Amino acid sequence: MIYRFATCRLDTDTHRLVRYGKPVHVEPQVFDLLHLLADSNGRLVTKDELVEKVWRGMHVSDSTISARINAARTAVGDSGAAQAIIKTVHGRGFQLVAEVAAEDDAY
Repeated sequence: MIYRFATCRLDTDTHRLVRYGKPVHVEPQVFDLLHLLADSNGRLVTKDELVEKVWRGMHVSDSTISARINAARTAVGDSGAAQAIIKTVHGRGFQLVAEVAAEDDAY
């Protein structure tokens, strides 16, 4: 599956993030976080859902989640101040607020 949002292209088959046509290196957890947010189609993703799907239920601290969210924002050209792509809903979770177009790359 390929997700397009803002200036980014997230390809789940090749595990690649491309921004402005150039590959962006992201850690596997950051990629999984972006995939979950893109696949959620603007829906709020709770911290519990993040832990379940990105960390596979392992206990992680809020600072670990924050660090991965910050890395995801940096990778897609966003910031905690702007939150134009990834929005924090305090006490609840996170949303990908940029419009997402998904396309199945299978022929």
